[in-house]
Amino acid sequence: MRLWRRPAPEPPASTRVTDGPVLEFTEVSLTYPGPLPVAALRSATFSVHRGEYVTIVGRSGSGKSTLLNIIGLLDRPTTGTYRLDGIDTGLLGDWQMAALRARRIGFVFQAFHLMPHRTAVENVSLAMLYTGARGAARLRAAHDALEKVGLGHRRDALPTQMSGGERQRVAIARALAAQPSLLLCDEPTGNLDTESADLVLHLIDELRKDGLTVLMITHDESVASRGDHTVRIVDGRLIDPRVVDRPAAVI
Repeated sequence: MRLWRRPAPEPPASTRVTDGPVLEFTEVSLTYPGPLPVAALRSATFSVHRGEYVTIVGRSGSGKSTLLNIIGLLDRPTTGTYRLDGIDTGLLGDWQMAALRARRIGFVFQAFHLMPHRTAVENVSLAMLYTGARGAARLRAAHDALEKVGLGHRRDALPTQMSGGERQRVAIARALAAQPSLLLCDEPTGNLDTESADLVLHLIDELRKDGLTVLMITHDESVASRGDHTVRIVDGRLIDPRVVDRPAAVI
């Protein structure tokens, strides 16, 4: 019995460009259907360039989760264009979307989402099943990723034997193992004490200095201030201080 399906091939060259932003939204909206349709994201236009550290701030219910799901290729927008690494994601089928997500986006969530009965290295390695890498290559990449986050010595430990900060660093290693184009973080310190949160944020700072592109969604202004710049989301509308060609920079 096969536990996984062979990943879809990379999208055809005609869907890609060779340079430009890692992530680019052009008039992206998402409306949930119903008797009273809900416009969760409204005409969002923004971009994240290679090596940038961008933070997105918004209150509960502002549309952060919708934005995260679109960026993470978990939901499709109703209208607009979303390019990831120059690939027009609107032209992709479901399996191509899944393959692109596995290869190009590393996720770090508030909840660690680690398998409790698997070791750190197993948690990291298994997350690469859908990248198409073979077992030995996955294991090498998992070891390297754990070393990068300072947990090489804990590779055989179970999540239940780790502190919250260590578990989040394993989650970051899992996100890094496939060498993604974008590290997408959703409230990564929300379940941590102050000391552990500082260590995790410092690690993300160091990864960004090494050239990783980071997009962090948060409600914490002090966390948001660590990025290169901050985009705000209010009632489904993005407010990007870099957008100067529209009234009040509201997009």
